[in-house]
Amino acid sequence: MNWLLDFFGDPANWTGPSGIPMRLLEHLEYSLMALALAVVVAIPLGLLIGHKGRGGVAVVVTANLARALPTLGLLVLFVLLLGTASILPVIIPLVLLAIPPILVNTFEGIRGVDPELRDAAYGMGLRGGQVLGRVLVPVALPLILLGLRLSAIQVVATTTVAAYVGLGGLGRFVIDGFATKDYPSVVGGSVLIVLFALAVQLVFTLVQRVTVSPGVSQKLKVR
Repeated sequence: MNWLLDFFGDPANWTGPSGIPMRLLEHLEYSLMALALAVVVAIPLGLLIGHKGRGGVAVVVTANLARALPTLGLLVLFVLLLGTASILPVIIPLVLLAIPPILVNTFEGIRGVDPELRDAAYGMGLRGGQVLGRVLVPVALPLILLGLRLSAIQVVATTTVAAYVGLGGLGRFVIDGFATKDYPSVVGGSVLIVLFALAVQLVFTLVQRVTVSPGVSQKLKVR
């Protein structure tokens, strides 16, 4: 507790380029960038494969294998290949980390829609794209959001590795604290990362309540 008081009570930790607000903004920037790129890749691919019903097994197996990749190992590899002149060595491993949960949950969400509901939509005269956008996606939205939430939390927690290559973010408090044996900084930085992840969890919970239709939510509760 004393370490937390020392860290959060120090005015120097709240100002300047190394202060908590700036480090938080850096962490948010890296996380949003990685998550946005993962969404651009994973959601369209998941929607396409789930709707067409082809290639699903290969995608799921590949995505699950990708989850086993060590993020820190990838970071070191991309630093060796690309150097540290840009944030790409950090963003690429984070994107690879974020894609699997979004891709798998989007695919499973679309594939899991009741076939009778899909047939009814076609019977009403809707076409492929209309069925996907008006019927399948709204029903699959809880699973899609779950994939986004899991990815976002993983990315927020793992963005700490950016500090290993001299970039910013909340990981700077942890890495620099260990290097200088400044344990209040280590503990304080760790608490900030946990609180950030909890805030992301809360945001996605609120988003789900607003975007998912009451009928779909009620159906999930019944299950």
